[in-house]
Amino acid sequence: MRKIVQNLKHVFSPHSVAIVGASETPNKIGNVLLRNFLDTKFPGKLYPVNPKYTELVGLKCYPKVSEIPGKVDCVIIATPAETVPDIVEDCAGKKVGGIIILSGGFEEVKRNDLAERIRKIAVENDMPLIGPNCLGVFNPYTKVDSIFLPRYKLERPKAGGIAFITQSGAVGSTVLDLGAYYGLGVSKFISYGNSTVLDEADYLEYLVHDKETDVIILYIEGAKDGRKLLETMKKVNKVKPIIALKAGRGTGGQAAARSHTGNIAGSYLAYQAAFKQAKVTEAEGITEVFDFVKIFHQPKPKGNRIAVITNGGGVGVLTADSIESEGLALAVFSEDTKKEMAKILPSYGNVANPLDLVADAGVEAYSRAIDMMMKDENIDALLIVVLTQTPPIDERIIHVLTKASDERKKPVAVISIGGTYTEAYRKILESKGVPSFNSPAAAVKAMGKLIMYAKYCEQLKKQKG
Repeated sequence: MRKIVQNLKHVFSPHSVAIVGASETPNKIGNVLLRNFLDTKFPGKLYPVNPKYTELVGLKCYPKVSEIPGKVDCVIIATPAETVPDIVEDCAGKKVGGIIILSGGFEEVKRNDLAERIRKIAVENDMPLIGPNCLGVFNPYTKVDSIFLPRYKLERPKAGGIAFITQSGAVGSTVLDLGAYYGLGVSKFISYGNSTVLDEADYLEYLVHDKETDVIILYIEGAKDGRKLLETMKKVNKVKPIIALKAGRGTGGQAAARSHTGNIAGSYLAYQAAFKQAKVTEAEGITEVFDFVKIFHQPKPKGNRIAVITNGGGVGVLTADSIESEGLALAVFSEDTKKEMAKILPSYGNVANPLDLVADAGVEAYSRAIDMMMKDENIDALLIVVLTQTPPIDERIIHVLTKASDERKKPVAVISIGGTYTEAYRKILESKGVPSFNSPAAAVKAMGKLIMYAKYCEQLKKQKG
């Protein structure tokens, strides 16, 4: 790993942060940044930098970074583009650990001269520079938050294992907000904008070594070095799954991407081929990103044989249809499983896959059915349909489903369709790490992606051994 990439540790885990462009004016970016670091209780030293002030929010304010006493690990810049190169030069003289430039006004408006100046300074000093024209980073583990959107407007997710690399700050902030709403945990959020110094491949290279990251989401509009990205994805995806969302698929989207970050989106077919070659999981939209990332926290299945449990026969049939259309298999129950299943079904019930527990099934029936299927070696994964509207289903089902997921014997996903009451159950399940879906097709497609990745990992093991 290149030294400049290794030095990203100073940005993600700094002991000291300077905010250039800090302000006392409410709702200005420099003020929001200060408030975010104070509100999140950043444990390190915080230095406002602005020659207009001697003090801000009770903190001593410095005229420039080089006048701050002691070491400065991370500098966040939120000043007009024309001022940025001199600030970066000052940071280099101070030997700061890394820089985040939130300011726009560079390649995206054809000010390549400004971009080249900051790029040259950063590279010559092995000083990682994120941006410009970005939201920067969020690390809930170290309380670093350079996102200039107020926390009361955009909720931050809890700490977890999902890393998110995004070219777009708008897409990134949306995903963060939704992630917080559904209780998903984030390890690193990286909005890199114009990628003037470091690009998406560099962040992938860093995250593959990051102990807090298990799954990586990559939102990309256009890469400057497609070959580098491909080779890095191939290397990283062998260790940690990458879920990619490519924007700018059509000519209109490609033009929009270029004006957005100054990068050429390129042929979508080329990116699609690269994802396939690297065995990266591609999502077709933000909804699928969430569908896929939550299932990838489940244990890897040994095969593609799926069992379906339901308390609504019709939804079970729709799930079976989706399993077939995705090229997966309905598991054939073992004889022992069939005998045990017959004991929990009413006299008019039928032991089959999907297993219809019928509408009057209670929580105990679900618990017993799940336990039996976990023991059946003919079953690789479980899809559990729960219609919360039926009278016997109550909040105890949350414990049963959470237990099935937490034991990590086989991958589990829940399908629950309905309105306000059902969505409340789904939100609780999501917060507890249980993948929950509001349609059979979405659940089956997500499980299929996990099965595909598990098969790829198994092939890699065989090649090594």
